[in-house]
Amino acid sequence: MVADIRVIGTGQLLELQRQLRRAGHENIRSSMQRRIRRAAEPLRDDLQSTIRNLRITGQGRRSGSRGGPSPTTRPLRAGIAEAVRISVRTTGKPGARVWLDKNLLPPDIPMGVVNRLNEGRLRHPVFGNKRRWAQQNTTSNWWDKTVQSHTPRITREVERVVDDVRRHLE
Repeated sequence: MVADIRVIGTGQLLELQRQLRRAGHENIRSSMQRRIRRAAEPLRDDLQSTIRNLRITGQGRRSGSRGGPSPTTRPLRAGIAEAVRISVRTTGKPGARVWLDKNLLPPDIPMGVVNRLNEGRLRHPVFGNKRRWAQQNTTSNWWDKTVQSHTPRITREVERVVDDVRRHLE
């Protein structure tokens, strides 16, 4: 299942944020948020690139079957890529969150389609005809693998940001 991915640095982010507020260092706090966002941006870009270039194969047409234009308003992969977002929180559960915004998906692409694509398969009615179904396959766990490849780098970067801010407070 494609889920929200939260990259949380050390467990001291929240305490550090409180110290910044008490000390009145608003510019340092905003700089910290900006640097954490910058650390997560390559992950967002890579997720968008991965889904745009995801190879989806089908069973092929049988002889005598006809094709036609897609009944969707936007291409599937581009629609999913546009819905990948980043948010940075410094209160509550602090950290960077890379997620798929369901509200930004085109109405003809339900969230279940994205989850099934991450599983490596997509079964759908042929041009909306619920009596004829097609199976398409793709690389499984593309979301998870992309996130795992970026997690060590993001964790290191967030730890570096926390250390820099802590040094500035001392």
